[in-house]
Amino acid sequence: MRFVRSGVMALVLLLLFGFTAFGQEAKEEKHDHATGKEKRMVATLGADGIQRAEVIGGEYYFDPNYIIVRVNKPVELTVKKAEGFVPHNMIVNAPEAGMDFKVDLDAKKTEVVKFTPTKVGTYPMICDKKLLWFKSHKERGMEGMIDVVE
Repeated sequence: MRFVRSGVMALVLLLLFGFTAFGQEAKEEKHDHATGKEKRMVATLGADGIQRAEVIGGEYYFDPNYIIVRVNKPVELTVKKAEGFVPHNMIVNAPEAGMDFKVDLDAKKTEVVKFTPTKVGTYPMICDKKLLWFKSHKERGMEGMIDVVE
């Protein structure tokens, strides 16, 4: 009986700590990225013909959240997660345009996503994570666009 009470108490404390940390991160997000303004970036074209851009995914934002790339030229997106407890990912689902990837973001490890956009247009980039009944990360503002131009 004593072990059951200890286990229940530990679970309650763990849940309280988790919701406190979750609420704290949401507060920090509002301070840093509450405006939801578009932050544009044109991918840099290297001497090797590859377009490059760096993206950081944080507490319900992508920075930058609007990336402009040229059609039919290879792209390398270097993506990383900002510090924090909440897990995030980056998803672009546009196989018709040569972009179809899902990458989990990690604060300790940088990922490089390679693709060649084949169709001009504007394509959504989102985080689809969601905790229980709370709003999804996309609903909280963690979305952006990849704009493929001539």
